[in-house]
Amino acid sequence: MWTAKDIESQKGKTIIVTGSNIGLGYETALALHKAGAHIVLACRDKDKAEEAIGKIKAEGGNGSLEAAVLDLASLAQIEQFAADFKQKHKQLDVLINNAGVMVPPKSFTNDGYELQFGVNFLGHFALTGHLYDLLKATHNSRVVTVSSGAFRRGTINFGNFKAEQSYDSWREYAQSKLGNMFFAFELQNRINIAGDAVLSIAVQPGANKTDLQRNMSEQEFTAAVERVGELMEPSQGALPSLYAAVSPNAKGGAFYEPDQDNGYRGYPAEGVIDEVAKDDAVRVKLWDIAQQITKAFSI
Repeated sequence: MWTAKDIESQKGKTIIVTGSNIGLGYETALALHKAGAHIVLACRDKDKAEEAIGKIKAEGGNGSLEAAVLDLASLAQIEQFAADFKQKHKQLDVLINNAGVMVPPKSFTNDGYELQFGVNFLGHFALTGHLYDLLKATHNSRVVTVSSGAFRRGTINFGNFKAEQSYDSWREYAQSKLGNMFFAFELQNRINIAGDAVLSIAVQPGANKTDLQRNMSEQEFTAAVERVGELMEPSQGALPSLYAAVSPNAKGGAFYEPDQDNGYRGYPAEGVIDEVAKDDAVRVKLWDIAQQITKAFSI
């Protein structure tokens, strides 16, 4: 049973956690700060990031903290964030692609993509791509991409990334999280071919009490809890991300999730990658399209 108490000193490491002002991202940043890392809280709202920093400091720890504005709904702002980060920092040990949007009303990114596809998948693809040269230059760096158990219900509809055909909030959410799985695995494939010393790891946090459910009606939320059972505290839901980020046993190209109740609860363990996330042709096609859209990767 792996917990945050198993995290070794992270002193000297620089780690970005997207969406770290609340929920799973906050707990991830908190644990890594306690372990001594320099944490960049990359959030859409700088005031909320600063507020989170105050709370983390109050919890104690010997790391350091930095607030940065990152709007994953804007490809231009993502590129600017990466440029600013690289100007200020000479290393990036871990990038944790944590931020996410779940089942909002029909919405779009600044670039016209359906919001969940655009933020959860495309935004993190772009962010990782624009930071990849620094990751590659940092010894034993890692990219942790947060998916969801919903990926198992996902399909990639290449003709509907801008919701031009139809919109179903749960369908688009599942698509975005399946996209994250494909991204994590294809990134590791390309890392291996290039001979780079970077690990790309996919995780999913299980069923947790977070603000992510804010777009669900009371009826939807009640039905979901009845279906999945008791929700975990965010501090436990953050464990798969933390394990992937710091454990010497975590493997590139692997997938980690809670070890009980079909991944809804428990402690980090290597999960079974369902067939839906093993389609090589879809994985490569999705990468190629994302690369064309973001112009972010050269690997």
